Amino acid sequence: MAKRVAGFLPGYKYGEERFFNADSAPAEVVDLRRKGFARLAGLLAERHPKSIAASADAAERISDLQFTRSYRVPFQFSPYLRAHLKLGGFVESSEGVTVTDLDGRRFYDLTGSYGVNVLGYDFYKECMSEAARRAGALGPVLGSLHPCVAWNAEQLCRISGLDEVSFHMSGTEAVMQAVRLARYHTRRRYVVRFCGAYHGWWDDVQPGPGNPMPPGKVYTLKEMDEDTLRVLRTRKDIACVLVNPLQAMHPNSAAPGDSTLIDSSRRAGFDRAAYTTWLQRLREVCTARGIVLILDEVFMGFRLGRGGVQEYFGVRADMVTYGKTLGGGFPVGVVCGRKDLMRRFREDRPADICFARGTFNSHPYVMAAMQVFLERLESPDVQGLYSGLDERWNHRAAELNRRLQAVGVPVQVANLSTVWSVFYTRPSRYNWMLQFYLRAEGLALSWVGTGRLIFSLNFSDADFSEVVDRFVRAAQAMQADGWWWDGPGLTNKGIRRGVLRELIAEYRRR
Repeated sequence: MAKRVAGFLPGYKYGEERFFNADSAPAEVVDLRRKGFARLAGLLAERHPKSIAASADAAERISDLQFTRSYRVPFQFSPYLRAHLKLGGFVESSEGVTVTDLDGRRFYDLTGSYGVNVLGYDFYKECMSEAARRAGALGPVLGSLHPCVAWNAEQLCRISGLDEVSFHMSGTEAVMQAVRLARYHTRRRYVVRFCGAYHGWWDDVQPGPGNPMPPGKVYTLKEMDEDTLRVLRTRKDIACVLVNPLQAMHPNSAAPGDSTLIDSSRRAGFDRAAYTTWLQRLREVCTARGIVLILDEVFMGFRLGRGGVQEYFGVRADMVTYGKTLGGGFPVGVVCGRKDLMRRFREDRPADICFARGTFNSHPYVMAAMQVFLERLESPDVQGLYSGLDERWNHRAAELNRRLQAVGVPVQVANLSTVWSVFYTRPSRYNWMLQFYLRAEGLALSWVGTGRLIFSLNFSDADFSEVVDRFVRAAQAMQADGWWWDGPGLTNKGIRRGVLRELIAEYRRR
């Protein structure tokens, strides 16, 4: 249904007047916004000219930059914003918990490199450097294996509690292989994935907007829902269930990017006990029905603890996929699974195989960096980062919320350990503007804006205190510039209805 609706959604844009007054604010508030926007745009342009120029030039040839530039904010506002407020997309160095752009400006990094950066950039630079030393004599020899591959496989089986391993070049590839093997061994075709969950960009697990192909053999069900368990108990065509534990923050909702932030209805929160109970019940049903339970730890693996998500929630999967941070700074994907599920052939039917290969699977430099990562995972320094992890980061989230409440801004955060989402407590059309005020305060965000902040575990108390101060200053500046005007009768429902009327009117004009 979402894909059908997306196909009919008409594109239109706000001119200057509507850009600053989409909520019918008084003239004096609109004037504040205009001046604040001009000041903010001028500040960013003055501080980051080289980074902005390089990004504008590269966007002519890099489609990713074109996409992210266009989808930072709701589409109605995007053309005017892109024309008048420029951002740089290049950085040239990292150190500690900061990155530095082409103009020498340092940012506290809240991007987490899409989840790769769990233990700090210096940690991964050391892994990569040591990997080059260990694998340098072999170089890019592929097919034959570097000796570290066997050691890695042994360690991953120990960590996952499973029997066998296959190596791939991305998390998407790992999930593809896990699903393919589940279908092969169960002789069933359907995959269950949960509403809003991301498992890579291939067709079967991305059946909604963003995928030009029609839905394949996939059921999209509701997470933490009795009806889902009933479906799993009764159907006979389900090969596997995919679980992305990141969804524990916002079950059945898509990743909270600022491009969909048209009002203040975004919510997030994490109940560890409730999600643990859900996974345990899901495990019981899958076991009873012979359904393969695949835990997708590509994003969250090694972030919640050394034993990963399985250890954190106390639930064992039939197959686990890893990626991102496990490569020690290099691209990687891994499938760990039960012996009976990992075999790619049948002795009694030699032509009945489940083929999966990749030229760069088990690349020597990647495998060596993974070995260094796994070795250092057991070091006292890393163990110290994991010690008291939940307590430390829950306290930090509570501290930021307390500061935000104290200054009277309509902003709060929710967290699953070091993965945070910002939500808003007052109806507004302009919450997406906060990302630009945060950047002006020297906080680096990914292109989804305030929807997802990802901290590395090596943030010290002093580092975090500085981030809190900057975050609060950004929110206060945005409020002073009038973006959170609280007009009489302004409600989330009213905002959504107004946008719907615009869409209908635009559709009828075509």
